[in-house]
Amino acid sequence: MSGHSKWSTIKHKKGAKDAKRGKIFTRIIKEITIAARDGGADPDSNPSLRLAIQNAKGANMPKDTMERAIKKGSGDDAADLQEYTFEGYATNGIAVFVEATSDNNNRVVANVRAVFSKYGGELGTHGSLSFMFDRKGVFTIARELLKDWELEDLEFELIDAGLEEIDVQEEDVLIYTSFDSYGDMQKKLAEMKIEVKTTELQRIPTTTMALEVEKAKQVLKLIEKMEEDDDVNVVYHTLEMTDELAAALEAEG
Repeated sequence: MSGHSKWSTIKHKKGAKDAKRGKIFTRIIKEITIAARDGGADPDSNPSLRLAIQNAKGANMPKDTMERAIKKGSGDDAADLQEYTFEGYATNGIAVFVEATSDNNNRVVANVRAVFSKYGGELGTHGSLSFMFDRKGVFTIARELLKDWELEDLEFELIDAGLEEIDVQEEDVLIYTSFDSYGDMQKKLAEMKIEVKTTELQRIPTTTMALEVEKAKQVLKLIEKMEEDDDVNVVYHTLEMTDELAAALEAEG
């Protein structure tokens, strides 16, 4: 798991800086809509919907917005929403993995391909880069809620539920599990009555590549433009966030 903490910390800080509230809401609304469509509108009997609602609350989404998304998912309007993944390379050999949700296959494919092309990258074939990312369950918990726990005691409690790493940040604690242990960790945290701020499956790069600052900025430009697309939920990559790059981005404001 070495390198995961640094990667997730930088990604979290940059995400908090760059993400627009509306973009976050759009992604969560899609999650709620698909969960309601596939598993029904009752969160008590639909674990996926329950988690999506939990994430919505963590993002301070208004209750009526959540309810509209559930209603939409329960009706016919959600039928065309589909989830997509795209894999390709940015400049200098940086791998990029894109997750999207769209009601228009032609639009999302064309837009993703256009961003790769415009910013010096290349869209690859499906499955070509999956081996470069491990799919992990990530649970974000407010650090304040764990103030009465010693770290070793918390690790001991969670190890049987598939704990792989605990990343203690300034305000939050991130708990990592394997993809297969994701459900077990959900149940364990619920049994321990530990409130989770957000939970999701992320793709963690198995290795990262450091670039000179200017070359790295070219890669980040592609990533940022990809993230701006309304159909795109999240973009993962293998660019290493070096101290020099972090400092340069901070200087730019």
